[in-house]
Amino acid sequence: MTTTASKTGTGGRQAQPDHLGHVIFITAAAAMGGFLFGYDSSVINGAVEAIRSRYGVGSAALAQVVAIALLGSAIGAATAGRIADRIGRIRVMQISAALFSVSAIGSALPVALWDLAMWRVLGGIAIGMASVIGPAYIAEVAPPAYRGRLGSFQQGAIVIGIAISQLVNWGILNVAGGQQRGKIAGIEAWQWMLGVMVVPAALYGLLSFAIPESPRFLLSVGRNDQARKVLADVEAENTDLDARIAEIKDAMRSDHKSSFRDLLGGRFGLLPVVWVGIGLSVFQQLVGINVAFYYSSTLWQSVGIDPSASFFYSFTTSIINIIGTVIAMVFVDRIGRKPLALIGSIGMAVSLALVAWAFSARAGSGSNVKLPNTEGVVALIAAHSFVLFFALSWGVVVWVMLGEMFPNRIRAAALGVAASVQWIANWAITASFPSLSDWNLSATYVIYTAFAALSIPFVIKFVPETKGKRLEEMG
Repeated sequence: MTTTASKTGTGGRQAQPDHLGHVIFITAAAAMGGFLFGYDSSVINGAVEAIRSRYGVGSAALAQVVAIALLGSAIGAATAGRIADRIGRIRVMQISAALFSVSAIGSALPVALWDLAMWRVLGGIAIGMASVIGPAYIAEVAPPAYRGRLGSFQQGAIVIGIAISQLVNWGILNVAGGQQRGKIAGIEAWQWMLGVMVVPAALYGLLSFAIPESPRFLLSVGRNDQARKVLADVEAENTDLDARIAEIKDAMRSDHKSSFRDLLGGRFGLLPVVWVGIGLSVFQQLVGINVAFYYSSTLWQSVGIDPSASFFYSFTTSIINIIGTVIAMVFVDRIGRKPLALIGSIGMAVSLALVAWAFSARAGSGSNVKLPNTEGVVALIAAHSFVLFFALSWGVVVWVMLGEMFPNRIRAAALGVAASVQWIANWAITASFPSLSDWNLSATYVIYTAFAALSIPFVIKFVPETKGKRLEEMG
């Protein structure tokens, strides 16, 4: 493999690029897809009970309306990689922004429950596409020494999107007199909550016109001069660009438009590295993290917390999520991906076990449900602790690793499969929670605890460390 000459700091570490501010800008713009993911994931939290009331649906049907967007996301994630290989990363971002804008408007003005579900599927396709293209694009433009921190922008944008959606929901709820079905200019509050999503979607589309195409895609279609210009803007000043381009081309010579067929060949059907990516995606969701963002208001009300306080706890959870993500962004390139994942797995397992114990003390029925004081305090602290440990580990690490762990020749297809499986696992948790909680809320959290515990040996045995490696070294 051709080596690259670049400025180095102490210990041989790559010096920061002279245009780091520009690199941060284009990374942040690409990560706006993550913001849309976070916003969409959490904004429905403020509309769940209003949708139940307006359409008179039970827990199972309500769960399907909430979760159906995730099936669209699986479709978007599965197709985004191949589309991006054909028309470029930036075009996929623009398609995603357009689809999400249409979905936001449609979701705000549904004529029936099936209509709302259809618009949410369309928005899910857009989010699935953005979830794949964001990490891939960031990995392709980020200098190796900063790729972990820049890759964590995706998760950073997700948690900021979650927090902003909670804040917007709270503001709309107050304007509507504290009622999710209260009217503002003739439209119910929950409809405004879903419709406001058009603003970040439009911003994502606009930003996509302000950032360059991936240098790897440009080289793959013969636009070498443009690729050189992009590399000059993101690498250190005295990087040998000829050597850098040769390095990328060397890695691409055996490369081709990846497809699902390229992922086959292991003992269990798929290549081992693809199974690891799938495992990371599945464990990230099966610990139940999105229950905290899709159903937190309903969850806290189910154990005796009044509605206004439940909205407050949803917001504090999103703040803890941001704090944890910042911690991960600081340490992901310092201590590595694998240690962070292990710390998070242990912390999540303990926190979820405490939540399960606390919820086992739930007493009463209907509107008279409550937790004893001690168990109530433990539940609140442990639930926030769970979100913190997830955010400082699996929330960031999985997005970073999925963008960088696969060999060049299969990256697009493998990332699409892993992200698609992630959305399916997300759907399974989201769709099953209302029925599981009606059955036994404490046992539901025991299940999440078991998955958190199982992730520990999975990380130890199967997950590789990718810290500091060039994409061309993978595989």
